[in-house]
Amino acid sequence: MSLEIRRATFHDLDMLVPLFDGYRQFYGKPSDPAGAREFLTARLRLNESMILLAHDGHGAALGFTQLYPLFSSVRMVRTWLLNDMFVAASARRQGVAKALLEAAATQARNLGAASLSLSTAHDNLAAQALYESMGWQRDTEFREYALTL
Repeated sequence: MSLEIRRATFHDLDMLVPLFDGYRQFYGKPSDPAGAREFLTARLRLNESMILLAHDGHGAALGFTQLYPLFSSVRMVRTWLLNDMFVAASARRQGVAKALLEAAATQARNLGAASLSLSTAHDNLAAQALYESMGWQRDTEFREYALTL
């Protein structure tokens, strides 16, 4: 399988929308391709995230990751949140996720980031094993909380 990863643009929306919709369904949300297109278009238009697209070089989308810029006040550095990552079912176990993680780290490093962070479902053991095999470390110092508004 040929694998290419590049930063996505508006021209990639037709490839990205099904992946993003599949990602949301993986986490229990109903399919909403129109909403996915609107959300991704806004992120690209407002330059609020960096989306990396994995494809086979022949027009078939294999996966994506979406990163959001953050800052650490305590460390006084830029960081990035790897918020979304998804690989199409037909492309799993072929190195796509690993390549996306490597590309994300390279992009963040090139943009002066001190670190990347991510979170995943407690039961997503395959992803956790991949992250740990690549040197990602589980946070044992801080506990995350969220407030739904």
